[in-house]
Amino acid sequence: MTTLTLPSITLLLFLLPHLLSVSATAPASQSPSVIIVGAGMSGISAAKTLHDAGMKDILILEATSKVGGRMRKAEIGGNTVELGANWYQGGGPVPNPVLEIASKLNLRYTVTDTGNITANTYKQRGGLYPKEIVEEAHNASVGRTNFCSDFSETLNSDAVDEDDISILAAHRLLGKLPATPLERAVDYLNDELADGEPPQVTSLKNVYPRREGIDHGPVAHFVADPRGYEVVPQYLGKQFLSSLTNDPRLQFNKVVREISYTDSGVEVKTEDGSSYQAKFVIVSASIGVLQSDLIEFKPKLPMWKRLAIADFSMAVYSKIFLKFPYKFWPTGPGTEFSLYTHTQRGYYPVWQHLENEYPGSNMLMVTVTYNEAKRMEQLSDEEIQAEAMDVLRDMFGEHIPEPESMLTHRWWSDRFFKGSHSNWPHGYSQERHNKLGASVGPIYFTGEHIHKNYFGWVTGAYLAGIDTAKDLVKQLGKANRGVSDA
Repeated sequence: MTTLTLPSITLLLFLLPHLLSVSATAPASQSPSVIIVGAGMSGISAAKTLHDAGMKDILILEATSKVGGRMRKAEIGGNTVELGANWYQGGGPVPNPVLEIASKLNLRYTVTDTGNITANTYKQRGGLYPKEIVEEAHNASVGRTNFCSDFSETLNSDAVDEDDISILAAHRLLGKLPATPLERAVDYLNDELADGEPPQVTSLKNVYPRREGIDHGPVAHFVADPRGYEVVPQYLGKQFLSSLTNDPRLQFNKVVREISYTDSGVEVKTEDGSSYQAKFVIVSASIGVLQSDLIEFKPKLPMWKRLAIADFSMAVYSKIFLKFPYKFWPTGPGTEFSLYTHTQRGYYPVWQHLENEYPGSNMLMVTVTYNEAKRMEQLSDEEIQAEAMDVLRDMFGEHIPEPESMLTHRWWSDRFFKGSHSNWPHGYSQERHNKLGASVGPIYFTGEHIHKNYFGWVTGAYLAGIDTAKDLVKQLGKANRGVSDA
């Protein structure tokens, strides 16, 4: 028989309310109040917001085996790299909540510096361009950027209220279209690299001026932490879950395939044959997934909602990591980024050596987007490596070594994501975007794609999850008071 001493009894009395609280807030329920589809940044922030508002009877169904979504780390050459989300902004007038969380976690980062890229711009063949020629192209691109920002504000003013146009249309209005391979490469760097889609696709009215940089600052933090960027949503999850591995409110490898709904609730079915009932569901799947056939809604979502989903853009932003036995590229201040020009726009254009992030790693990263990224995904790893090496030989000579290893992720082909981040296409109105985030009966929607200013960013995903959860709490409050929106 075990005898409890007075200190033991005191400790038990102190812990008992906490233990009861954990038990009460972690039910293994097949019929929770709210089901959250997806444990990425928006799904986790929505779940935490519901929990903090007193709605603890929740269930998160995640298709993969971890928390994080498109924040995904991988290993190459003994270093942890980010296949998906990689940056967050700082130094601006509006506090960035992602930066604040990263600071709490002492997330390791470097500050990205593209400032000297005009000295590191390579011809398709024949070495470097003279810096002054690249600066001329760069200055012209900055002029287009400034014109786009000013003209976007004109379009958005109450006095004008004109329809949206593409970024390319604004360039035409200015009368200074990039024409040469060099000018197109610089244009790519300043527009398409950020948006994941070219100027003829992207909205001027809703993309310019770029709010993430204006609000949260121009300082680009490149995450290079062995724990991975995913530690940020995992940190949030630990604030309300007893564990990220055995809390029954978080279930992994649950691929949601069907959501049936009526005015009184939802039924969610997963690929493994499980079925769950709830009063509400929050869907945090990417816009790419919503445009695919992964999740079937029964009955079909109303036409206004389907149009809002179908008409938005899901960009593809793919990074390719190459590890070499030794460095054959310039290093030191002002060498981090290089630009490669090619007659085919977007052909392995932006290169970054990772010596600042992973000293001694002998790694390069090249980024491709849009149709080039989709084309690349159809190739084998060996074919991708061969293409990238042909470019590097154009840049640095024929006698460079073969890489020891290569790593990439096919975001467009991944059925759980169908792309890397959203982009606002031209002609897509604010009214339609409001419908993109609107609920349909008991089905609520969240994700970076529904945030008005920070779509495509981790910050947008975080804030969208909070906003969606607050909308649900607000509607529940109205229902409990018998208040109608009608």
